[in-house]
Amino acid sequence: MLMQGKTVLITGCRRGIGKAIVETFAAHGADIYAHARCEDKTFMAEMEFLSQKYSVDILPVFFDLTDKTAMQSAVRKIIAQNTPIDAVINNAGVAENSLFQMTSETQLRNQFEVNFFSVYFFCQYMVKIMLKNKKGSLINIASTAAEDGNPGKSAYGASKAALVAMTQSIASEMGHCGIRANVISPGITDTDMLQTMQANVVEDAINKTSLKRAGRPSEVADLALYLASDLSGYITGQVIRVDGGLK
Repeated sequence: MLMQGKTVLITGCRRGIGKAIVETFAAHGADIYAHARCEDKTFMAEMEFLSQKYSVDILPVFFDLTDKTAMQSAVRKIIAQNTPIDAVINNAGVAENSLFQMTSETQLRNQFEVNFFSVYFFCQYMVKIMLKNKKGSLINIASTAAEDGNPGKSAYGASKAALVAMTQSIASEMGHCGIRANVISPGITDTDMLQTMQANVVEDAINKTSLKRAGRPSEVADLALYLASDLSGYITGQVIRVDGGLK
């Protein structure tokens, strides 16, 4: 029960890594603000099921990350609850595969808008909440594409590389206030995003790992749990890969 009595906010909780993070944190006693872009009954039912299963509070929050006004409104509602936020996990993101010379301005701007600019502003809001309690763990989900220069990932990798640089600056600036900031960089992971990639590309990526398999969302969630908990109290400004020994 590493998060007993603590409250976390997680973005992009509808499926994949985000959904796994919600369940992992709930299993360890955290109360959760679970974000999704659009409200729907299925998502709310899933969150209610997990809430009852683990006897924690899970409050769904809905807003489009690219809508700054909606984001601010959601943050104000969270502030009104007067509940300290112990950890924020920015998981929501988009990925489009396109060769460098075929990437349009629209594709480039969309990936930066969701993967970087929206997270930048959301982190500003969340850090203000954490500053009131002089503690908190900020965890941003990037990608090994931010470092590895994968074919077809120039826009996506660049947006995630920007996220890495931002997170490390936050760690440097906010450490004296008790706020830690770290990055998790998943490699090939068994999520819906995997379905957007060609089968031969996926197979090649798996073969380049030491473990010869794709990662599981729960394995990324386990690292997020560690970085959010007091066990990682002296870890900040780090980029930790969950990539199965990708070479």
